[in-house]
Amino acid sequence: MEVKKDILWRVYLSYIFIVVVCLTIFGKAVYIQQFQGHYWKSMSDSLHQKIEEVDPERGTIYSEDGKMLSTSIPQFDVYIDFGADGLRQKSGIHFRENLDSLSYCLANLFKDNSEGEYKRMLLHGYKTKDRHFELQKNISYRQYQELKTFPLVRLGRNKSGFIESVKTIRLNPYKLFAYRTIGLDRENAQKIGLEQTYDTLLKGTSGKRLVRYIAGGVSVPVEDYQIEPENGKDIVTTLDVFIQEVTENALMKMMVQNEAEHGCAIIMETKTGKVKAMANLGRRTDGTYAEDFNYAISPSEPGSTFKLATMLSLLEDKKVNLQSQVNLNGGVWEINGQTVFDSEKHGRMLVSAKQAFELSSNVGLAKMAYGAYVHSPSQFINHLHGMRLDTLTGIDITGERSPIMHKPGSKYWNANTLPWMAFGYNVEVTPLQTATLYNAVANNGKMMRPYLLSSVKDQGEVIDEREPYIVVDKLCSDETIKQLHECLEGVCIEGTAAELFKHSAYKVAGKTGTALVANGSKGYEDMIYQSSFAGYFPAENPQYTCVVVIKNKPHAAIFYGAAVAGPVFKEISDRLYTTYVRQNNYATNTVKIDSSIFNYVGLKQDITQVLNTVKIPYRDDGKNTEEIVNLDGSSFNTSLSEKMISNTYMPSLKGMGLKDAVVLCESLGLKINLKGKGRVANQSIAEGQSIAHGQLLNIELN
Repeated sequence: MEVKKDILWRVYLSYIFIVVVCLTIFGKAVYIQQFQGHYWKSMSDSLHQKIEEVDPERGTIYSEDGKMLSTSIPQFDVYIDFGADGLRQKSGIHFRENLDSLSYCLANLFKDNSEGEYKRMLLHGYKTKDRHFELQKNISYRQYQELKTFPLVRLGRNKSGFIESVKTIRLNPYKLFAYRTIGLDRENAQKIGLEQTYDTLLKGTSGKRLVRYIAGGVSVPVEDYQIEPENGKDIVTTLDVFIQEVTENALMKMMVQNEAEHGCAIIMETKTGKVKAMANLGRRTDGTYAEDFNYAISPSEPGSTFKLATMLSLLEDKKVNLQSQVNLNGGVWEINGQTVFDSEKHGRMLVSAKQAFELSSNVGLAKMAYGAYVHSPSQFINHLHGMRLDTLTGIDITGERSPIMHKPGSKYWNANTLPWMAFGYNVEVTPLQTATLYNAVANNGKMMRPYLLSSVKDQGEVIDEREPYIVVDKLCSDETIKQLHECLEGVCIEGTAAELFKHSAYKVAGKTGTALVANGSKGYEDMIYQSSFAGYFPAENPQYTCVVVIKNKPHAAIFYGAAVAGPVFKEISDRLYTTYVRQNNYATNTVKIDSSIFNYVGLKQDITQVLNTVKIPYRDDGKNTEEIVNLDGSSFNTSLSEKMISNTYMPSLKGMGLKDAVVLCESLGLKINLKGKGRVANQSIAEGQSIAHGQLLNIELN
């Protein structure tokens, strides 16, 4: 019996011991999970190291006149590691001594919380040993530079625990200016335009660095191991900011006035094929307009502007001459069970081939083409192929869509395909193809490839320069070109555009176009017309070729090409003729010699690097700042001085370079409108005036 009791006592004791051990383990697990979990996770994170890529600075896109169209600026996310050894040494003496002043500075800089609220948040983070305390995200370079001067922060990363994560954002100073052409490089979004086409040049080569991860997955670079990234190249486009602005404004005015669905306008430099402007506007659901799609490189039935191709074929093959007679039948012609109508009821009968073109007669062109090529339609198609109307133009921008051209023998070719093609139906080409053809005629038969990239620069030095490229050296005979010039000029003197250019100070050559287009499954019942005008000026010595195409709303009251697209062309040509052509923009500019006295404004790091490189001695009177400084100098004395910047009052930008001015104004929350190139000469908000977030600032460069 005693033995049994002794055994039971030992069993109970063992059982109690096991229960106690289990409870202890369970309690410890709960304690670790609930009270020490964050600490041990932080310790785990801190043991992880890996090699990560360092993004290079993306190159800048410039206009040909030197204005910045798209650039990258830095943004910063700032965190605090409250478990940093230096921050917690000596019972956190650095933290406690600087807490009040730091809270005050943070409240004044970010203005999102009071001084007391910042103090409360910082104390809470310190007490919980938060190793991933998110202080601010997406702060500007200007704010970041000011933050580095604050109490505690200026002691360095180890003693303050402050960690920054830098990233770059893409900024277009002109907002949605030429958006579909320039494009944007946005995070988690597909690139478009030049940003996509020249992405490999712009993005550069990534570097590598060794990082250690702390709590929350935030990476901290490990010293002495880093391969520097190679920044992207800058590209200079053929675009001209003034011409683009004139083109967009003229197109917008007509789009709003006629409540059109969408439209585009293209300006090409006749002798070179450079695209100086490409505007695309589409109507949003709220009635406003924006660059929502690149209509300039999307095919559609061109209508009467295609008659230039028909006329070129007829004249080159000697099927007709300008005096050949054609019966317009009053503007109605029945053929193979279908009827061809002229857009206007003119009642004309027997006219010359030139008059039929000037009147934009569908009947006249259809009759001449049908009579000439009904038994050899491939001959006509071969001419269109020679004009490259059945292939891409080859412009250096991603997204150009192929034209649609039916050929004899295909399932889409029928008895009436040829006559309808003669006046721009049963065929689809892009507005850019139309511009390329008209430009070739203006250029005496030499067809140039349209292009947008002028040169590539690396740190300001040109490393690649693009030259004009001739696609077709001779489109047709000189005799045919001369006759086409006469026809196109006749349109603007005696034809459908005569009233538009009646009192013009210069001679224009061009062609109107009005095409009835289908509306999906509804067909043509909505009476949607596409208005167009294609031409060049001045006619006797062409400098620019311009094509305007506008798709009108259903049942629009005004839809003829001369009334819708024509005024847009004329407004553009008037401005360009006055600004460039008449003022003889091609004359040599007078060269001004720099004075020996100079003044510059910029980042101290950049300026001192230049001064040290060229070995210019200077006196540093701005030792209290590492930010923006004034550089004043002469042949005898050069000095740096601190440039005072306020978040509430407008600073002086005079003398600053464009990029520094853009970064500074962006940090102040200002919207910028730029004019000119070089350094800042004038600003619309005077120095010392109060400023508000979102306020517009006009900057004039010298």
